[in-house]
Amino acid sequence: MSMKKLELYVHIPFCEKKCEYCDFLSFAADDSEKRAYVAQLTEEIRAQGENYRDYLVSSIFIGGGTPTTLSGIWILEIMNTIRESFIVATDAEITIECNPGTLSKSKIMHIKKAGINRISFGLQSSIEKELEALGRIHTYKDFLQSYQLAREFGFTNINVDLMSGLPYQTVDSYKTTLKRVCELRPEHISAYSLIVEPDTPFFDKYGSEEGKALLPDENVDREMYALTKDILKEHGYERYEISNYAKPGRECKHNIGYWTGVSYLGLGVGASGYVMNRRFHVEGDYKKYMNIKMQQDIMPLYCDIEELDKKANMEEFMFLGLRLTRGVSRHEFNEKFGIDMFELYDRQIKRNIMLNLMEYNSPYLRLTDKGLDLSNMVMSDFLLD
Repeated sequence: MSMKKLELYVHIPFCEKKCEYCDFLSFAADDSEKRAYVAQLTEEIRAQGENYRDYLVSSIFIGGGTPTTLSGIWILEIMNTIRESFIVATDAEITIECNPGTLSKSKIMHIKKAGINRISFGLQSSIEKELEALGRIHTYKDFLQSYQLAREFGFTNINVDLMSGLPYQTVDSYKTTLKRVCELRPEHISAYSLIVEPDTPFFDKYGSEEGKALLPDENVDREMYALTKDILKEHGYERYEISNYAKPGRECKHNIGYWTGVSYLGLGVGASGYVMNRRFHVEGDYKKYMNIKMQQDIMPLYCDIEELDKKANMEEFMFLGLRLTRGVSRHEFNEKFGIDMFELYDRQIKRNIMLNLMEYNSPYLRLTDKGLDLSNMVMSDFLLD
């Protein structure tokens, strides 16, 4: 009998300094706090491993926060515990997020030894003024040194995160960042537009109408969005998801798994999971998380457990799958839910095809370029009454 596929997400909540725009669960901590967290996290990993003996882990993503604020030895300890507790595929994609200001030769040696085979650098911009506005702790020079270090140690699968719509950013400065990064030839680039989230220092500065006037306006933001597609295409990157671009064959397996409904287990404070039609997240209160006796009773770990019914699963299949440029498979939908996608969504599909927002190339129904630009509007059509 073949094993079920499982992805793991491991949350490290620590940062050297929280960025101005960030609303993720993250904070600064000293070494004793980090050591205590790693001890609790590895206990959680061991306890969870007992429940997933019939699953094969196809990908692991260590995110944050900034996972590389941990020492290399602790990163190695986490990965060793995962391998002892779960069955990890020999070809598993294993990613760690890295802030360029937190990498050293010793640390990258431990990352390599841990079997991590993909690094995701949070660059965001190559322009110092823009990095300062974001509250980043690194410079562009720091990024170049970290990137080169990763290449020297044999990392052949690197992602770089970029952001548009930043304070002080212009079309020309964004173009400079895109071209600089493309010239380095990373295998993957994620390009996002800034979202000013509530309860962040950025919201206090830029959330009001006066504050919004200090950010690039809607027309400039659209121009940056178009530039992203054009410049990355010129440099051989294929757009495979709304915000993600890759060299042929170097798409992020972990993300594709998420968008195509592969089960994923969140490990660490506040991490989310989706297994056996249940969506849930780990306790997000740090003190409560640290006090859970993992080996005695793991149930206090889980919060907001939601069982998805058939309707919710069909909606999720469409929402997540349509983020991919290949779209959603009519055949897979029919097999999974026992109903023809084109019967269930007849009106919505015909309408969006007529508006040139969708197209059907058997067996895939996908968003057109225009549809990708208006994806939120199109996807809202696929909510079932």
